[in-house]
Amino acid sequence: MAEELGKIDKPPAENFKKGRKLIFVPVVYQGEGLPEDYTQKYTRFWKQVEEHIAELSSKLGEVNVIYHELIALSGEEGATTLKDLNSQGYKIVKTCIEKKARLEGLEDADLLTEFMDWSRCLMIGLQNPKVITKIYDSYVETGKKRNESIAEKINKTLKEDEIGIILMRENHQVQFPSDIQIFYVSPPALDDIKRWLRDYDQKTGGETDEK
Repeated sequence: MAEELGKIDKPPAENFKKGRKLIFVPVVYQGEGLPEDYTQKYTRFWKQVEEHIAELSSKLGEVNVIYHELIALSGEEGATTLKDLNSQGYKIVKTCIEKKARLEGLEDADLLTEFMDWSRCLMIGLQNPKVITKIYDSYVETGKKRNESIAEKINKTLKEDEIGIILMRENHQVQFPSDIQIFYVSPPALDDIKRWLRDYDQKTGGETDEK
């Protein structure tokens, strides 16, 4: 079970087991056209994430490898792509890289683009039930393959006793390898953002455009 930070006391370092460790950071994106009060919460969230990662690193050790959803490339190419996708997440990755961590591409490019294309098909307002069923089944199947690929990539690239960070949406369905100890980062600002988005969706009829 994940150890949630930000809501419980941090356990002493001697309580941590040896072996592979993965710090899970729930990704929150900037979104487009959202008002200033959301931006303030968004900025506060990422600041708290940085603080929690620094605190964890002081107990566990420095991060060795970083993963980010939607990024298929490793190294500098992956970092450049990430900078455009998630500028706040990029800052965290950049800090880790400066401390000699490596960025590993998390996604299989073909599976990712296929999954995104099926998702787009479902959003365009299809009418025929047979077509909808076929597309949905393909979407689900590709999503399963993508999740399996992500788990396999982590298993291959996170070495014995290494510490990794993965930045990914909360609603993922990836089954991480059972021997990896997961630390779930949950800053107080995350709940504030969730409440804000819920209220905003109710007011606007669900038109939130969170990237």
